[in-house]
Amino acid sequence: MTLEPERLGQSRSDLAEAMRTLRKRAGKTQTWLARRCNMSQTKISNIESGKLTPAIVDVELILAALEAGGPTADALLALTRTANTEWQDHWSSRRRGLDKKQNELARLEAASTEFRYFLLSMITGLLATPEYVRASIADVSGDQSKIVAKKLERQSILRDSSKSFTFLLTEQAVRWPLLPPLGMAMQLDWLASISRIPNVKLGVIPLDGHIPERPLNTFTVYDRRLATVETGTGALILRDHRDVEAYREDFARYEAYALFGDDLRQALSDWSTLFTRQRQ
Repeated sequence: MTLEPERLGQSRSDLAEAMRTLRKRAGKTQTWLARRCNMSQTKISNIESGKLTPAIVDVELILAALEAGGPTADALLALTRTANTEWQDHWSSRRRGLDKKQNELARLEAASTEFRYFLLSMITGLLATPEYVRASIADVSGDQSKIVAKKLERQSILRDSSKSFTFLLTEQAVRWPLLPPLGMAMQLDWLASISRIPNVKLGVIPLDGHIPERPLNTFTVYDRRLATVETGTGALILRDHRDVEAYREDFARYEAYALFGDDLRQALSDWSTLFTRQRQ
C-alpha cells in the first residue's frame, strides 16, 4: 500500500461511504447489522456517516456478517488501515504553536497507562533537563518560554504511580552532544536520577557487542491502542492494532540489548565523567 499523506483524511470519508454502500447492496438495515456484530445501531450509524473511524476488528466483523470476501474485503481492510493512520507534519505543528502540541501530548498521556519510548537519536522532553529542552527547540522561532514550561510541566506524569514507563535509548541518543560538556554531564546525571523512580524503567542500548537489529525511527507506544513514529519531517499516528503490535514486538527485541539498573547508572556515570573532563 502506498501511503500518501494528503489522502489520509479523505480515506475516512471513503471508508464511511464504502461501508454504507456494502450494507445497502446486501439489503440489510443498520439495526440488523448491529445485532449480528454485537454493536449498537448508533455505532454502525457513526461508522457509515464518518463520525467514527472503525478499527480493523470492527470492519472484519461487519464483512463477516455481510458475507463479503475476496477483493472487496481486501480493499476495505486496506482502506481501514489507511483511515486509522494520521500524518502530522512539523511545519503545521509549528504554525499552530508547539505549546499546543504539548497540550495534545499531555492529554494523550493522561488517557494512557502504559508507555514505551524508543529513542534513537535524542533524549525525549520527559527525561530532559531545562537546558536540554531549550537546546532541543533552539531552531523554533518566536517565544520559546511557553514551550519549555509546558515540556517541563509534563514531566510530573513520571511521578504518577498508576502509570508505567519504559524508556529505551541508544547510546548515541544519550551521548549526542546537544549541549556543551558540562550541560551534557548534568543531563546524564539527571537520567541516572530518573532511573530510580519506581514506575520508570530506563535502559540504554550500548554500541559495543553484536546487535543484529536495524532500528530506523524513534517511536512511542501508548498501551495497545496507538503508536507514534517520528520521521525527519513529521510523525505518523498509527491506530491499527497490527501496526501497534508490530512496534510493541520491535520494542521487546530492542529491550533485550539494553542496560538497566546499576549497570545503566555505571555507564551513565562513566559517560558523564568523560563530558566533565572535556570541560577541563
